[in-house]
Amino acid sequence: MQILEQLGLGLGLASLAGLNLYLTVFLTGLLVRFDALHLAEKFQSIEVLGHDWVLIAAGVMYAIEFVADKVPWIDSLWDSVHTLIRPIGGTILAMQALGEMPAHVEVVAALLAGGAALTTHSAKAGTRLLANHSPEPASNIALSITEDIVVAAGTLIMVLKPIVALCLFTVVLITLWLVLPRMFRVIRRSFEIIRDKLRTLFGRNAPDYSVTPPGSSRA
Repeated sequence: MQILEQLGLGLGLASLAGLNLYLTVFLTGLLVRFDALHLAEKFQSIEVLGHDWVLIAAGVMYAIEFVADKVPWIDSLWDSVHTLIRPIGGTILAMQALGEMPAHVEVVAALLAGGAALTTHSAKAGTRLLANHSPEPASNIALSITEDIVVAAGTLIMVLKPIVALCLFTVVLITLWLVLPRMFRVIRRSFEIIRDKLRTLFGRNAPDYSVTPPGSSRA
């Protein structure tokens, strides 16, 4: 039972970090810092998230992301920058939650945690790219608020009911693995359409100097 609870906490931290690393750290740290949850001995390893400096750093970065995440195309640029940061951060958080383990188990756990964070990050980034094809910012704002709510709810479930979180996040990740290939095909097709439109636009407007008109001579 204990190992399942630790796995639930680790998988939850990794998965939520892929959506919003800084909010995940900030909320979990607040719960620890103000004794909103009483950490069992097996969870004492995440007590560091309640440190003042960790909370300040996570809070400042979340404030920046809160703004950037709601501006079309700026959000996708922010996601691009975090393509490595979120999986690495999610892996560190998961390993911190799992505590000391045999070396071979740590390697496997790190790979799984990194994969979970990368999966949720890819789903978020892909959804934002699709939303950015619409000119209005309302969809970006709605997506950002929804993601924050999901992270907040997921954090509470993960901390209060880690076994439930283990089952929930496992189902979510499997679903995303089935959906992501189709999403990326749609994104690729969208970029192909934009590319073709740009080629057509510049092809019509740009003069063609490759052919010399009959009766004229080149200098």
